[in-house]
Amino acid sequence: MENSGPVRHVDVLIVGAGISGIGMAVHLQRDCPGNSYAILERRADLGGTWDLFQYPGIRSDSDMHTLGFDFEPWTEQKAIADGPSIRSYLHRIADERGIKRHIRFGQKVMTAQWSSETARWTLEAAGEDGAHTYHSARYLYLASGYYDYDEGHEPEFPGRTSFGGQIVHPQFWPDDLDYAGKRVVVIGSGATAVTLVPAIAKQAAQVTMLQRTPTWYAIRPSEDALANGLRRILPDTWAYKLVRARNVLLQRFFFNRARAKPDKVGEFLHGKIREALGGEMDEKTFTPPYNPWEQRLCLVPDADLFEALKKGDAQIVTDHIDRFDADGIRLKSGEHLAADIVVTATGLKLAVAGKIAFAIDGKPVDWSQHVYYKGAMFSNIPNLAAVFGYVNASWTLKADIVARYVCRLIAAVEAEGADYAIPHLAPEDEGEPEAAFDFSSGYFQRAMDILPRNGAAQPWKLNQDYLLDRKILLKDPVDDGVLVFRRAGESNARATAPAMEAAE
Repeated sequence: MENSGPVRHVDVLIVGAGISGIGMAVHLQRDCPGNSYAILERRADLGGTWDLFQYPGIRSDSDMHTLGFDFEPWTEQKAIADGPSIRSYLHRIADERGIKRHIRFGQKVMTAQWSSETARWTLEAAGEDGAHTYHSARYLYLASGYYDYDEGHEPEFPGRTSFGGQIVHPQFWPDDLDYAGKRVVVIGSGATAVTLVPAIAKQAAQVTMLQRTPTWYAIRPSEDALANGLRRILPDTWAYKLVRARNVLLQRFFFNRARAKPDKVGEFLHGKIREALGGEMDEKTFTPPYNPWEQRLCLVPDADLFEALKKGDAQIVTDHIDRFDADGIRLKSGEHLAADIVVTATGLKLAVAGKIAFAIDGKPVDWSQHVYYKGAMFSNIPNLAAVFGYVNASWTLKADIVARYVCRLIAAVEAEGADYAIPHLAPEDEGEPEAAFDFSSGYFQRAMDILPRNGAAQPWKLNQDYLLDRKILLKDPVDDGVLVFRRAGESNARATAPAMEAAE
């Protein structure tokens, strides 16, 4: 890399100032106080997902006692929080802990190159003004999430250009979109659509959720009565820990039961929907072609979607699109949905490692050829950690323990008198790889060819089990016979051989 400007050096570089990045900064300040750090954030403000998505009704799709950090109690009345409340929570944490002075806003990381000779990562970032900056660090922490910020998933719809109204993707919601008194069709049945429909229905003339296949819904109150009650008699920290532990165990129980007894869980979920709709439920509309938790359940706080359906402000149509026309959407069944606005809530597009071009000692990194290590690092990639939150639980549960693990890793490298650590996996030891995600969601299936892989056994796995990961990341030894500790400039052959002999 030929630098055209000065290189800014820190011990730890964090890419992304969303939940994962802010959390990592707090853990670093607390557990690795002697290490300098900086956060590179491509947007003009912190928040990540919660700064990007601005569509009506945007809210958490899990409870804030687990989506909140382990070090910062969530004290609001609503456990299912709206986007502005979550942003306020993140800003307060960053302000109180002096994190904002470490954030470099408007910096889109383009390349990341590792040098074994210097044992450092060097990153090139492009600013909004087109100027490039250069940054280096001993450790790199990817807190950039898992989806593409530049584009969502947009299927090809025949006749789309003939539509006379407005077409909007929720990821890029216009500030000035006026849907009051309009006919709105929301294409999709996932978390975004389920959030949008009741929010829009408050002002629109009619809202139709057009789904190709139904989704499993979980109804729960937006306020947690136990949490709010405990805070009246206990310190916030104690109440938060108790509720967080309860929610982790309940979620784990429900997920495992769904996998073991899907019919029973399906009956339970359908029972709640019937109750919310006043006793009647159309089987075709609410029975997916897959079992509960084969895709993420859609949370419906206070049954708001079903209230909109009962009032007649919204409807759900299950069909396939034939084509768009000037006035709306023609369906395969022959039915026509008139629309002034169409919202394509058709899903996310996954991106690996923030779409940064990575290289190790000059060799480009193909992520599909690497294997997850403890769900936090990757085979044969040095001093790099990343957060990929749980599909079956709150993102922050994983972000917290990965951050704490990285602090343990930094301490272990220093204790060894080394400069870096690399999860060593020889090709002959890989075994038969597995898909990293046992979920049928479209956004995973579309990205399988670019994602890192799961190995045949631990520690080469990305788990969906928080309690197991707590043990692996926080209790098991960091020096596990798999990690190889090296000094800058040390050749691979001389560094690897002793470690492999020890492992044998």
